[in-house]
Amino acid sequence: MKLSGSLKVGNASIYLDYNATTPLRAEVKAELLDALGEPNNPSSIHSLGRIARRRLEKSRRQIATLINSPPENIIFTSGGTEANNLALKGGQCTDIIVSSVEHEAVLAAAVNAKKISVDKNGIVILSELENVISDINGDCFVSIMWANNETGVIQPIKEIVEIASKYGARVHSDAVQALGKIPINFRESGLSMMSISAHKIGGPTGIGALVIADDVELKPTLVGGGQEKGRRSGTENILGAIGFGKAAEVVAQNPAENKRVQNLRDLFETKLSRCFPKVNILSQNVPRLGNTSAIVMPGVLAETQVMSFDLEGICLSAGAACSSGKVKRSHVVEAMKIGDEPATNTIRVSLGWDSTELEIDFLVNSWLKIYNRANKKI
Repeated sequence: MKLSGSLKVGNASIYLDYNATTPLRAEVKAELLDALGEPNNPSSIHSLGRIARRRLEKSRRQIATLINSPPENIIFTSGGTEANNLALKGGQCTDIIVSSVEHEAVLAAAVNAKKISVDKNGIVILSELENVISDINGDCFVSIMWANNETGVIQPIKEIVEIASKYGARVHSDAVQALGKIPINFRESGLSMMSISAHKIGGPTGIGALVIADDVELKPTLVGGGQEKGRRSGTENILGAIGFGKAAEVVAQNPAENKRVQNLRDLFETKLSRCFPKVNILSQNVPRLGNTSAIVMPGVLAETQVMSFDLEGICLSAGAACSSGKVKRSHVVEAMKIGDEPATNTIRVSLGWDSTELEIDFLVNSWLKIYNRANKKI
């Protein structure tokens, strides 16, 4: 079965896992094909090297336009994970504070960090954050994601920065999931650093960036040739950067895209709730990314759901997709302290620019079929 407007992935017809990765946008593919096969080393001083340098800096400017940042403050990395590691390990601060719902890339890079609790909706408890910062004798570094990859919950970054600033603390935000889905203004955010990635907005995998404020000094975690102004050595991934820049340009030129996707997500949740009034949609009444739904299916493990939906021709996931293909209890949902079942039975539906209402209808019908089958009601 192939539905109009959907992305064909292997034997699946419907792709609803945009928070894991996105399809490559057509505009990005065309840009990459144009540059493919060229000798792209921007450190070379000959004419082809200079062309590569111009391509690299153009990409930097395209990304800067999307997030309102000085282009020279964008450091290209191999992805969001490296950007997070560079921020946490290159910031040279021993006292690090994170939230309990951060991506594994942050939690693993800051194993000794103090963790701030979240409420039942997954929002950082600001009073606890202030108490922890005020108790630290000396400089500290706060890293809290802009939007959660599993639930879509948007954190109060403005208030977090205001609290941290009272005590002279710097703030980094993992904005990998937020990029392209909500407006981001780095200059006005008050953040010291921010991580972003291309493959969440229709760009290629293997390319990301750490954005830094003017006054930030980083100790590089990768040393060698001194690329990226000595902040990240290694020949730049020119093709990746070109794709990242083009994807950022496309997103910036299509502001109405997110509203259409949010309307589609809301329609999906409405239809599902009508068919199954007891459905539990996590964090439904707090600010969320407009494309994301985290849904608890009573009595059915997330792993079983993912496999069942796959057999129906639907690609979605159980929370984060960065665990070597393994489905495990969600540390994000566990941190929300809303019971055992949500931590094991929650799936994530994340829509994108290619999603359609026809696909939503098929998803709702499949959801009910899987639930009824699992609970032996048919």
